[in-house]
Amino acid sequence: MQKDGSHILRWIAVFKLLKAVVMLLVGVGLLRIMHHDSVSNLDYVVTRLGVDPGRGYVDLVIGKLVSIPPYRLREFGFGSFVYAGFFLTEAFGLWFGKSWAEWFTSILTASLIPLEVYEFARHPTLGKAAALAVNIAIVAYLLWRIRMKAARQNEPALATR
Repeated sequence: MQKDGSHILRWIAVFKLLKAVVMLLVGVGLLRIMHHDSVSNLDYVVTRLGVDPGRGYVDLVIGKLVSIPPYRLREFGFGSFVYAGFFLTEAFGLWFGKSWAEWFTSILTASLIPLEVYEFARHPTLGKAAALAVNIAIVAYLLWRIRMKAARQNEPALATR
């Protein structure tokens, strides 16, 4: 195993790739719902997932989704594709150890942390806490890694003075 931490970058890349896949699925799902009978499509998806459609939170989610106007579903769907594109860019850049990807991922991930903090403060859940902790850890690791690379690049210059 390499000692430069590239295995950690690969784990982050896989995490970002999984997020991209989820966002692609969400985008496709929203666009499909928009073009078909949304209630029957949602009922079908819920039953395929093995979730009891009679549960309160399932009815609540279906009710909220059905009440969203089609133009909003389209916006959310395309927005999901944009996020998927960002996640894919991060994933492939990190997988191949590109320095720009470390910066890109740090900036994008850090920019969403305030929203995650807000959401967690509004409705704290274990899932939101875990997502927030993972994203903070990713940003902290990448910034540490960027700083260590910069320090290594400056070492020879300092030694010759």
